[in-house]
Amino acid sequence: MTLRRFAVLFLYLSTIIITISGCKKKQSVDNKPKVAPPVLVDVMIAQREAITDVIEANGTVVANEFVEVRPEVSGRLVYINIPEGNFIPQGTVLAKLNSADLVAQIAKTKVLLTLAEKTAQRYKKLLDISGINESDYDAAVSQVNGYKADINYTQTLIDKTVIRAPFNGVVGLRQVSVGAYLTPSTSLATLQQTNLSKVDFTLPQNYSSSIKKGMAIEVEIDADSHQKTTGKIVAFEPGINTETRNLKVRALLAQTNLNAGAFVKIFINTGANQTAIIVPTNCIIPDDKNNQVIVVKNGIANFTNVQTGIRKANTVAITSGLEVGDSVVVTGVLFARPKSKVKVRSVKKIDTQDSTSKETMKN
Repeated sequence: MTLRRFAVLFLYLSTIIITISGCKKKQSVDNKPKVAPPVLVDVMIAQREAITDVIEANGTVVANEFVEVRPEVSGRLVYINIPEGNFIPQGTVLAKLNSADLVAQIAKTKVLLTLAEKTAQRYKKLLDISGINESDYDAAVSQVNGYKADINYTQTLIDKTVIRAPFNGVVGLRQVSVGAYLTPSTSLATLQQTNLSKVDFTLPQNYSSSIKKGMAIEVEIDADSHQKTTGKIVAFEPGINTETRNLKVRALLAQTNLNAGAFVKIFINTGANQTAIIVPTNCIIPDDKNNQVIVVKNGIANFTNVQTGIRKANTVAITSGLEVGDSVVVTGVLFARPKSKVKVRSVKKIDTQDSTSKETMKN
């Protein structure tokens, strides 16, 4: 082999070796694991804010006094005085039933009573001279007392045929006419006392300890115009309903021109003078055991267990687990991983000034 041919072979082998070495170096570089860039997140600085726990419930307006006017005894209606829609004072005669048979019964009993009294007087004279036994005189006196009791009983039945207004109020629509045969189940009309209006509503048993007698409430009486009035809780049932687990509450309204049976909305503020750390609901990571939020410390995402309290449409109060000044992740929650690096893009603030409106995030 000549020198020239040896040099060409050496150059060819060197080229092959360099090419193979370059491929291996490139392959080793390509196999090197890539480092993921930090996740971009927005955070909010945890601060204590004033909170209001407003309970919302559905209520029904009820009259201060309400009754369906019904007769106590059966009979034919012979007189009716129901001025529909007008105010009537207590004791007004609203209707009368036929009582002719009862009046006749009293007249008959009075005749028998007169005879019995005369007999008792004669027996008394005979008893004084030992003309009769004392037992005969006692029987005569007992008969007199029996007739008197019969008269009182029949008079009571006559009184029941007269139907009177049990209290001052506005009478409703008349349901019967003269000549109708009435029974105790027949309703003549309704009578309502409208000078005071009350509202009945129910609350979940969780709020039973928060409801106090004398507590102020806000009542929305018109959903279209959002007209509202105030009221005051005057009473509530001492026990919880075992079927619904709700507590029945009654409040006295300041406005009195409301129709009984009307639907209203009740708002009760039970969270006055309370503070808590407020975060958006999308910050919360639910778990089978705990709720978590992501707190950024030194550029690292730390998953922290928290206890939640009052919830709104878009916010939730944190009762424990967070400290004032913590940086809580509000966007990018789904992409952060425990102990992974994150990069804070911006700091946002939560608007909690209006607790009844939708909360918004502000830069």
